[in-house]
Amino acid sequence: MLHLVENHSLSVQRSCQCIGLSRAAYYRKTKSNTERDAEVINALNELINRHSRWGFWKCFNFLKAKGSPWNHKRVYRVYCELRLNQKRRAKKRIPKRERQPLLVPQRLNQIWSADFMSDALLFGSRFRTFNVIDDFNRESVAIEVDTSITAKRLIRIFEVLRLTRGLPDVLRVDNGPECASGEFVAWTEEHGMIIQYIQPGEPNQNAFIERFNRTYREEVLSLYLFESLDEVREVTYWWRITYNEERPHDSLGFLTPAKYAENSTLQLST
Repeated sequence: MLHLVENHSLSVQRSCQCIGLSRAAYYRKTKSNTERDAEVINALNELINRHSRWGFWKCFNFLKAKGSPWNHKRVYRVYCELRLNQKRRAKKRIPKRERQPLLVPQRLNQIWSADFMSDALLFGSRFRTFNVIDDFNRESVAIEVDTSITAKRLIRIFEVLRLTRGLPDVLRVDNGPECASGEFVAWTEEHGMIIQYIQPGEPNQNAFIERFNRTYREEVLSLYLFESLDEVREVTYWWRITYNEERPHDSLGFLTPAKYAENSTLQLST
């Protein structure tokens, strides 16, 4: 429009006719989006300040109920320009798992079960434990305690167990990201350990470790107020010795895990 008026010496009226623009629009002062949408911006900011977790449609319907004249397209454009979008939780895609029977192994290191637990120190700091048991004699193979236990940490845990005790034929776990990571899966395949994943939302398919977790929580985590991770590790260390060598188990005929493993070894040798 300005090009026609200045470079072709056309009148404003003629130039407006050429491009189909009214003269009122030509003389009207151009407003930025911020100026034009000032009312929408103020309404959204005021609403989000009071309700920070409301999403777009909840905000729009609230404004509409209050008599706001703006349609959803305009409000959504301003909503996005202000970057008020709530992060949407992505659906966790888990491969289809087949149900596996919960069989009692016939020897040591045939099937191990593992699971994570969570608790807090006295001052509120969260920590995790990674528990491993041998399903054959319910022995506590390892309990790792730390604020964070990643897939690389799992590899270090099982590398120590490989050197000191040996690895199981099968490791039964849930579908947590640590156990399902490509790095950990590749390590288990390299060392001949098969991972058996339970079906999502079916902790009963890993019943041995779930029962162990309940005992560990009742006799350690819920019984003491810990001020540091070192205290958790110290109490857990001595509790594991008692659990494996002194505490009788109903499912083992009131034998300890250590005694049950010793008897099974003697039977095999004879």
